[in-house]
Amino acid sequence: MNDRSHILIVEDEPKLASLIRDYLVAGGYETSVLERGDGAVDWVRKHQPSAILLDINLPGLDGLSICREIRGFSEVPILLVTARVEEIDRLLGLELGADDYICKPFSPREVVARVRAVLRRTNPALPKPAAQVELDEVRFEARVLGQALSLTPVEFRLLGKLVSQPGRVFSRDQLIGALYADHRVVSDRTVDSHVKNLRRKLSDLGYDPISAVYGVGYRFEWEQDQTGGKS
Repeated sequence: MNDRSHILIVEDEPKLASLIRDYLVAGGYETSVLERGDGAVDWVRKHQPSAILLDINLPGLDGLSICREIRGFSEVPILLVTARVEEIDRLLGLELGADDYICKPFSPREVVARVRAVLRRTNPALPKPAAQVELDEVRFEARVLGQALSLTPVEFRLLGKLVSQPGRVFSRDQLIGALYADHRVVSDRTVDSHVKNLRRKLSDLGYDPISAVYGVGYRFEWEQDQTGGKS
């Protein structure tokens, strides 16, 4: 991919920022680097980057505050860089508006892949994974890439929730709230069981777009080749 998208890196560790920058440039992206949080919001307003790699722990203004402020005026994709694995669920909540996260330590190649994926999902000129799934909420009928998919009502709602924001990680609690209209109390294992059944049915059609994020939840992220396998 060589679309010359402009990626803003907000990272206070110079060596790490330089490493990420080198890999992104090699991947065909333009980059800019800020080492402090204060000034980042104004920079985004002025330059309108294609995506932002935003470290959480920054001098001047922390990444969470930056993310909230940016979401007040822009839908630019934001990938949080964090070592706070236990707080990922909160960080990716609707109130914050982050699109993805990357946990330290990480591979620079993973960063490039994540950036490429989030740009693919948010670029209106490219086909979105969600467009591959048709859901008829009246009849509870689903079609995946034109193929009928027989689902229970709970599986139907589960797929609809995951597809609503491709690439976003939904916690089990967030999924539970979408699965049952009567807001019953169910266990995490119940959610895992429904996800397992849904993945099996998708696999029977030759697709597996749902992945588990250890300790967090599940995401729908479809990067398929024409044979139905993951690319």
